[in-house]
Amino acid sequence: MFCSCSADWFGKPPNSQVCPVCMALPGSLPAINRQAIEYAIMVGLALHADVENLPNGKPTRFDRKNYTYPDLPKGYQITQMDLPVNLGGWLEIALPDGGTKRVGVTRAHQEEDTAKLIHRVDEMGVAHSLVDFNRAGVPLLEIVSEPDMRSSEEAGAYLRTLRGILLYLGVTDARMEEGSFRCDANCSIRPVGSSEFGRKVEVKNMNSFRSVERALRYEFERQREALARGEVIPQETRGWDEDRGVTVSQRSKEYAHDYRYFPEPDLPPLFLAPDWIEAIKQRLPELPAAKKARYARDYGLADEPARLIADDPSLADFFESALFTGYGDAKQVAAWMLGDLTRLLKAHNTELGSSLVTPSKLVDLLKLIDGGQISGKIAKDVLDEMFVSGKSPEDVVREKGLLQISDEGDLERACAAAIAANLQSVEDYRAGKERALQFLVGQVMRETRGRANPGKVNDILKKQLGG
Repeated sequence: MFCSCSADWFGKPPNSQVCPVCMALPGSLPAINRQAIEYAIMVGLALHADVENLPNGKPTRFDRKNYTYPDLPKGYQITQMDLPVNLGGWLEIALPDGGTKRVGVTRAHQEEDTAKLIHRVDEMGVAHSLVDFNRAGVPLLEIVSEPDMRSSEEAGAYLRTLRGILLYLGVTDARMEEGSFRCDANCSIRPVGSSEFGRKVEVKNMNSFRSVERALRYEFERQREALARGEVIPQETRGWDEDRGVTVSQRSKEYAHDYRYFPEPDLPPLFLAPDWIEAIKQRLPELPAAKKARYARDYGLADEPARLIADDPSLADFFESALFTGYGDAKQVAAWMLGDLTRLLKAHNTELGSSLVTPSKLVDLLKLIDGGQISGKIAKDVLDEMFVSGKSPEDVVREKGLLQISDEGDLERACAAAIAANLQSVEDYRAGKERALQFLVGQVMRETRGRANPGKVNDILKKQLGG
């Protein structure tokens, strides 16, 4: 944030991405990262923050937040207190009942990250804490929400919605497991009908959406039971223990005055020029909410598939690239993307951008189904092979001899054989049991290894059974 060291710290050898500034060596001075400020403005605009009109016409400014901890090399953190880059704003989340809810944003302020502590126990059983300064000084944007969420599910929806916006803006890769998208969740409870919030407890160390939701559910129950026993909830910071499924006390929670904030003397205040902000606004991409609405309006997608695709930039790019080929059945593309293609990605632990199944290859597969050359069941097997080999669907179908059997004579013989081998089902069908017909269709499909045209098989069986 204040030096030229790489922000690509994750997985690098400890203390290899450092310089005198982020190590806080004597005589070193900070310089503001312009790109980080621009990213912060982008986020503010996307969250409907009041970027252009800072309070009282003042500039944005950096402050010193003083506290002593081993992961803070200077003994203070450069952050923003009174005059952050972004004030106010909101985003809209989807609710489980199909409705939506607006969650307010208090502020989004710029600051620097701390170093990383690594705790170990040596072969003698002695505990040590080591410090890796690679992360120290990496730009952070802390987005503070209003206390508008009323359940762990709403908190999860908020985080997923926010992550989608940040991914579209390109300001982060938002990998929770790598620490580039993190959440400290404040939880407090109050009696029904009360307007006053209870004491808040901050929960840390959560590295997935599921962890956040589990931790908040646990913390709610813990506080509820404590209050029922007549206990006072202390304002504290607690850590989430994923293995045990509990929160554990770490330290008492400080108040703002405990940090002794004051303006950072080594950095000048920043005036954000209106034309610079306007230029950034013009470069903003189409965000998930607008994209979802367009998918529903232009392509007739239902709410859930539209949301799932719009929330993920890689899925949205794949979806739109497939339709750019001229293929007109958007619902079919969405169904295969969210169904079998997603299944394969998860099974092989592969990201969509690295998949050998390209949008044009998926469209070619769907065209084979539409043209009656292969059945939907065979198409699933073809997609499996495409995913592993990268071959075109035409090549897979040809090499494996999977073209659908549509010849009337071949199908009539296969149907007659199924009837002769399953006389009880024939009697059941003639007695009015329609399911018996589907059994016979299944027998034909099995004998032809799924290559028979099921529609034609159904018609031929009805004709032959009518005799």
